[in-house]
Amino acid sequence: MSEIRTASTPGDLLALAVRVAREAAATARRMRAEAITDVETKSTDTDVVTAADRAVERQVIEALRAARPGDGVLGEEYGDSASPEPEAGPEGGPEGSAVRWVLDPIDGTVNYLYGLPQYAVSLAAEIDGEAVAGVVINAATGDEWTATRGGGAWRGDRPLHPSTRTRLDQSLVGTGFGYDAKRRAHQGAVVAQLITRVRDIRRFGAAALDLCAVAEGTLDAYYEKGLNPWDHGAGGLIATEAGAIVSGLRGAAPGADMVVAAPPAIFGPLHDLLVELDADNGP
Repeated sequence: MSEIRTASTPGDLLALAVRVAREAAATARRMRAEAITDVETKSTDTDVVTAADRAVERQVIEALRAARPGDGVLGEEYGDSASPEPEAGPEGGPEGSAVRWVLDPIDGTVNYLYGLPQYAVSLAAEIDGEAVAGVVINAATGDEWTATRGGGAWRGDRPLHPSTRTRLDQSLVGTGFGYDAKRRAHQGAVVAQLITRVRDIRRFGAAALDLCAVAEGTLDAYYEKGLNPWDHGAGGLIATEAGAIVSGLRGAAPGADMVVAAPPAIFGPLHDLLVELDADNGP
């Protein structure tokens, strides 16, 4: 029986994800002084990548390959290596499905570059395109959030629950901005109108950690346009399993057009306000 069929329960996948992500976070911390002297740019001059981003991603891919050589990996720096075709299990279902790992080696690279303690390793395992296990580790502090599909969300051994806030005008809302100047201009215009209708706005610079903050209630809600699968793969599962709603706008799935995460009581009002402000439009 193949390894994919014998070790693909969410618990098995999470155990591997946690081990690999902890090792990756240690590498990111260790490499920081060296890595910030080797910096390049990607989509724009403000979109940076360090030597550590690439080294951590290679390390995680190698560790996953050693443990589960048949799995696919989607990483921010090196792209997608395809998953194998699913093998038929005795009764079908997850044990007969291919697994793909979704990895952000250092979410919050600008924070990493500046020494701000808000950067994370994010690793999720998908079966049939659905995240079933995920871990986010703040590499600067060692704080760790985990979740399995149907198994709840946790920070260490503490179960997570989102904010009990019921009024949007009393809510602390997190967001982020893209690297393209035209997109930033549109996002800034949205924030300028949103800020008068909520308690306040926060921008921490690491989407995975923002989603974990929603999961534990240190942010009441979060939204952002332009996220990639690795930005919200693990964090989105953690927020969902904690009890938040994680979605796009107008019934769309969370994705590049928009990711919104909020407890049920304020998701609807925030969603409707973002639609009113045309937050998922623009560049």
